[in-house]
Amino acid sequence: MESTFEAVRAEALFASTLQMSEFPADLAVRAAVTSTLRRIGAQGCAANVATEFGDHPECATNRMGWALQMIRHAYADSCTPEVFARPKAAMA
Repeated sequence: MESTFEAVRAEALFASTLQMSEFPADLAVRAAVTSTLRRIGAQGCAANVATEFGDHPECATNRMGWALQMIRHAYADSCTPEVFARPKAAMA
């Protein structure tokens, strides 16, 4: 995974009610992540992921792959090292 942000967001999307079959837009993905994190928190998301991998590993693997793909697309321009880096002109 690229970052802790990506991991937490992927777990939140995994734990959300959003389904792969809905082919959600970026806005829906971000909304699902936000509402799930507010509802059950990062630890709740991680616990949900762990439970699903324990109970249904064949389905959980596919869902996590989907979640990661959706997160990488929906948050492509945010929370990457480049976003936090200072412009070269400011470093001088």
